[in-house]
Amino acid sequence: MPTHFLIAVLACFFFSATVVAQTSLKLPETIKVVPEALTSEPVCDPIIAASWRDAQEIDGVKIRESRRCNPDNPALIAAVVKGTNNISMATLMETDLSADTIIKEDDIDGDGDPDRITIKLEVMELNGPSPDFEGLIPTFDIAPGIQPGLWVFAPKTRGMSTENFESVRANSLLRLPSPVIRVEVGDTVRLVLENSHYLPHTIHLHGVDHPYAGHGHDGGDGVPQTSESFLLPGGQRVYEFTPRQAGTMLYHCHVQTHTHLAMGLVGMIIVEENRPNNWLQTLNVGAGHVRHPSVAIQEEFDHEYDLHYHAMDKELHEIIQKYNDPRLIARDMNRLYDITDSTEDYYVLNGLSFPYTLRESLIIVEPDQKVKLRVANTASEMLAMHTHGHKATITHYDGIEHNPIAQITRDVYALAAAQRLDLTLNTTDDGLHSYGEGIWLFHDHREKGITNNGMNPGGNVSAIVYKSYLDDIGLPKSQGIDISKYFTEEFHQRKLPVWQDLDASGSLGAAAGQSAPIIDPATRITLIDFIFGLVAGLMLYMLFARREQTKQAMLQVVSKLKGSKGNKAND
Repeated sequence: MPTHFLIAVLACFFFSATVVAQTSLKLPETIKVVPEALTSEPVCDPIIAASWRDAQEIDGVKIRESRRCNPDNPALIAAVVKGTNNISMATLMETDLSADTIIKEDDIDGDGDPDRITIKLEVMELNGPSPDFEGLIPTFDIAPGIQPGLWVFAPKTRGMSTENFESVRANSLLRLPSPVIRVEVGDTVRLVLENSHYLPHTIHLHGVDHPYAGHGHDGGDGVPQTSESFLLPGGQRVYEFTPRQAGTMLYHCHVQTHTHLAMGLVGMIIVEENRPNNWLQTLNVGAGHVRHPSVAIQEEFDHEYDLHYHAMDKELHEIIQKYNDPRLIARDMNRLYDITDSTEDYYVLNGLSFPYTLRESLIIVEPDQKVKLRVANTASEMLAMHTHGHKATITHYDGIEHNPIAQITRDVYALAAAQRLDLTLNTTDDGLHSYGEGIWLFHDHREKGITNNGMNPGGNVSAIVYKSYLDDIGLPKSQGIDISKYFTEEFHQRKLPVWQDLDASGSLGAAAGQSAPIIDPATRITLIDFIFGLVAGLMLYMLFARREQTKQAMLQVVSKLKGSKGNKAND
C-alpha cells in the first residue's frame, strides 16, 4: 500500500476529529421538539367508569372502595367471589366471563362457604400478528405504544377476544399478568386448563401442595419429561388438589419453561387460612388490590395488595410477531433463541410499566394502618424492591412464615427468580415504619428496572400514596413535573428531549440542527470501535509493509541516543 495513501487516510481522520471538536464549541439555538402528530392519551383510561371506585355491594358481595385511576370492575369481583354459577345474569353480562369459568359448590365442612371449586383457564396470545391485516391483535400495551408479544393464562371468556367489533384492543380479562388465584386450605380445587393455543402447554403448581399424578396418573406436576404428556392444542386437562398449607405460591407452564414462562404463562396462586364464611376473591385480574379480602386478612390487616414483578427480553417476544406459522415460532423459540445471550428490556409490575403503573398499581393507604403485600418475582434476574419513606417487615419467604423473632424490617427486599415474599407495611409515623404522609415511590433498585427498553422513567415504578395526596380521579397530586408527556408514544420512542420543559428557556432541550441519533447507542459504540480499529489496523499494516525502513529508522534513533549518552559521559 503506498505510503502517501496511508498518510492521507490518517490526515483525514485527524482533520475530522479537529473539525468535530471545533464545531462542538459553537452552541446552537435551543428549540422545542413537537412532533407533527403527538399521540397523547388520557392519563386515566376513559373506558373505566368512575363509579367503579366506590365501595358497593353486588349480589350480596361487599366490595371495598378503590380510589385508583383504573380500579377493577366491581361486577367481575362479585362474579369471582360468588362463582359464575351463583350470580345474576345481569352481573355476569357486566363481565367477559363464561358462565362456567368459576363454579363454587358443596359446603362440605358446613362452615358457610363452598369447598369444591372449579376454575377454568385458557391460553391466549396478545400482540400477535394476523393474516387478515397488517397489525397486531388483540393488543395490550404495557406502556404507551409498547406491545411485546405475550402468552397468558386467562379466565375462560365468552365472545370476542377484543373489546368490540371496532376495536383491536384485548378485552378486560386478557392481559398480563396471568390472574392471581385464591383458594382456601382444605378446598378441593379443580384447575381446568383448556389449551386454546397453537403450541403445547401444561400447568405446574409451584410451591402448592398437590399430588404427583392426576386423573389416570396423568396431569399432576405439569412436567412433560417426568409426570405427564404435553397438553396439545384443543385439549383439556384437570389439575386437582387439596392444599394443606397456606401461603403465597405460583403456577406456570412447564413446557419449554425458559421461553413459555417468560412469555407470560405464570401467575400467583394464594392459599388462604381456613375460616368460617370465607368467600374468597378467587381470581384477582389486573390491578392487584384485593377489594374483597379473606376473613383471615381482615382479622389482621386493613388492606391487601398482590404485586407481581416480571421482565421481558424484546428479542424473544418479537418472535411470535414475525410469523403466522407455529412451526416457525417453535423453531425460533426452541432451537434458535439462546436465553444465555438474552437481556431483559421491559420491566413490569402487575403487567404494566410506568406511566401505566400510576393507573393501576398504586398502594393507597392512610396513617396508622397495617397492609399486607404479597410480592412475587418471575423475571429471570434478581429483584431489589425498594420502598421510599417506609420500612416493611418480611414475614414469609416462599409461602412459609419466618420465625417471628428473626423477622427483618428493611427498605430493600431481594427476591430471586420465582421467589415470593409476604411483607407487612405499617403506616405508623414513627420514623421507622413510616416517615409520614406523602407520595412515596417503590421500585426495583437495579436501575435498569425503572426503564422501558432503556428509556427512563419507565419500568416497574409505582408509589405508596396516602389518601390525602390523591386527586379526584385517583392520581397522586404530584409536586414535581407534569407527567402528561409520559403518556405519549413519542416519549418512549426517544423522540422527545427528557428535560426540554425543565425551565422557561428550555436550556436542556434540543439543539437546533442536532437531531436525535439515527442509530441506537450500542450500534453507535460498535461503529466507533470499528473506525478506531480500522485506523489502528491501517497504521499497523503501514508499519509492517515498511518494516525494513522502520527498523532502520529505529536503529538510527537508538544510535543517536547512545551517542548522546556517550558525549555526556565524556563531558
